Amino acid sequence: MLNTLEYKNFGDKAILIAWEEKISPVIINDINAFKGAIVKNKEDQIIDFIIGYNSLILKYNEIINFQSEIHELKVIYNELKSQNSIAKHLWTIPVCYDLEYGFDLSNMSKELGVSVEEIIALHSSAMYTVYFVGFLPGFLYLGGLDAKLELNRKSTPLLKVPKGSVAIGGKQTGIYPQESAGGWHIIGKTPINFFNLENDLPCFAKSGDQLKFEPVSKHEFQKIEIEISLGEYELSKTEIHD
Repeated sequence: MLNTLEYKNFGDKAILIAWEEKISPVIINDINAFKGAIVKNKEDQIIDFIIGYNSLILKYNEIINFQSEIHELKVIYNELKSQNSIAKHLWTIPVCYDLEYGFDLSNMSKELGVSVEEIIALHSSAMYTVYFVGFLPGFLYLGGLDAKLELNRKSTPLLKVPKGSVAIGGKQTGIYPQESAGGWHIIGKTPINFFNLENDLPCFAKSGDQLKFEPVSKHEFQKIEIEISLGEYELSKTEIHD
């Protein structure tokens, strides 16, 4: 548990809780543990939570006294125990890195001075932490990219990045959950749907989860696509604890 938190009014009906300004798995796990404790204690008072890399915004129905509410939050935080850790999952995501899907791989290889094969090996061997979901519904902000793969976003974004595209932008990697404009470098594609309103949980991954990419051939990619369309594919996941 971390202790250097700041509590601030955020408009008339919200409170911003801020951690140290850095991207860290320890911080995101602390944020999620605190959120879980708040839900248990104040579920009827709070209408929404917004998680950032080092922040948590609580949106209330109403706040009568900010000082009193912040005091109650501090008490909840101080009572957090290690055994209250919440279950998280490691998701294994199949990705086809074929140049047809990873159409920026060749240019990335030249800019980084790293072979295409090494880009794929470095990208698929890392373990990533899901920090939060945003930008687009189902778009996961992932930490854990190898420093050798860091590359500034494109100067001219694409107007249509295909759904399922796996990409690198700056110090991050991510998956486009739907077709959209984007300036990240496309290195592959996954057949997995990251946002589906028909599911109880539209986005299966949540803040604090971990994710690993598994390279698959174009044939395997197409096979998984068919299985998904038939409702016969089960995404690999493993439960993990702090």
